Amino acid sequence: MNTIVTDSPLSEGDTRALAMLAGMMIPASESHNVPAADDDLILSDILGTARQHAELLEAGLAGLEARAQEAGGTFTELDADQRQSLAQQTQASDPAFYRVLVSITVQCYYRDARVMESLGMEARPPFPKGFEVPEGDWSLLDPVRDRGRIWREA
Repeated sequence: MNTIVTDSPLSEGDTRALAMLAGMMIPASESHNVPAADDDLILSDILGTARQHAELLEAGLAGLEARAQEAGGTFTELDADQRQSLAQQTQASDPAFYRVLVSITVQCYYRDARVMESLGMEARPPFPKGFEVPEGDWSLLDPVRDRGRIWREA
């Protein structure tokens, strides 16, 4: 299904706060020539992926904004140190929100072609070409084999 970013369930203020959090998590790197996670293309992907977790993200962002209001403004209006402090407080009080936020941000960031190319990877999905996997230590699978069959016959 194709989604339009303007159809985001998040408000404009929530979108700005989400972008700021993403940029705080993964800032731009000039030495690696990669954008921050709040780059327009990456943020668009984040917003599209966030649709699946809209209620959790809205609640987490609302909690973050409530703390920001107590500190004297909206999250995006506060200075960098205040934002960092509020983000850490919210992370401690709402870990589910941050687990989802970090997961979505990292997935979308490392899907970006510019980031993949900076890592020396082709900017493409792993299939149909696939990637070469070096021969490994097959004994690592012994605990799985020892577990026995965990499925039932059809």
